[in-house]
Amino acid sequence: MNLALAGLSGALLLGGILGIGLGVRGTTRPHRRIRPSLGAPGTPRRRRNLRLLVGLALGFVVFALTGWVLALLLVPLAVIGVPYLLGNPENRDIRVLEALDRWVRTLAATMVTGHSVTDAIRTSRRNAPELLREPVNLLVSRLNDRWSTRDALQEFADRLDSPDADAVIAALSLAAHRGGTGATRTLGAIAESIQDQLRALREIEAERAKPRVVVRQVTGISAVVLIAALLTSGAYFDPYRTPFGQVLLALLIAGYAGSLLMLRRLAVPRRRDRILRGTP
Repeated sequence: MNLALAGLSGALLLGGILGIGLGVRGTTRPHRRIRPSLGAPGTPRRRRNLRLLVGLALGFVVFALTGWVLALLLVPLAVIGVPYLLGNPENRDIRVLEALDRWVRTLAATMVTGHSVTDAIRTSRRNAPELLREPVNLLVSRLNDRWSTRDALQEFADRLDSPDADAVIAALSLAAHRGGTGATRTLGAIAESIQDQLRALREIEAERAKPRVVVRQVTGISAVVLIAALLTSGAYFDPYRTPFGQVLLALLIAGYAGSLLMLRRLAVPRRRDRILRGTP
């Protein structure tokens, strides 16, 4: 009991010291303008710091209850790393295609009024999707600086760095080269092609998410069972309090974490070769 109180007191003391340090550092930073669409800068860092504080506190509590010195290191690492390992990896290809779909449809709607492809690109600058806002602004600036449409679109493709975007931009470059002849129809066909690609990618992503859901369930159930056993049958874990037991525990946890990392890496789409290449 005294050991548990000592561990809890140490955790609270350390958490208070870290909280004061983070608070002082936050008040001394210069104020920066925040863009509402992008959210407050540094938010992921604040979440990580909060998780670290919680992990350190839980680590001290587990150490006080079990006597595992390894808990002081493994529990904070688990609090920070498990959400990453069990989270859904971001699929950038889907985000890029969604933004391109909106942008191409805006171009097609503008060209119906008689604008050329380059004029439609300039007009779309105001309503470009957030992901494409900066690349489109740079594209328009290059067109205004008398870059050729082909070169400007090539640099636009290099900035997006996506094989799916390459196919869309290549078709857009061809439509710009042809001028007004069938350009609106070409953009409509591009938009339909993007929709087909998005549909296929979303179906693939949904299938990839199923194993992750199962792994989350297994991990959650295992954690609940182990915690319940630790609270009700603490003597069962006595072998892990020895130095050899601590090493064995570290190896078991490292093996499970490695399997979660491997699963996450398998869920990340493989890097594909692009079809458009800029001049070295």
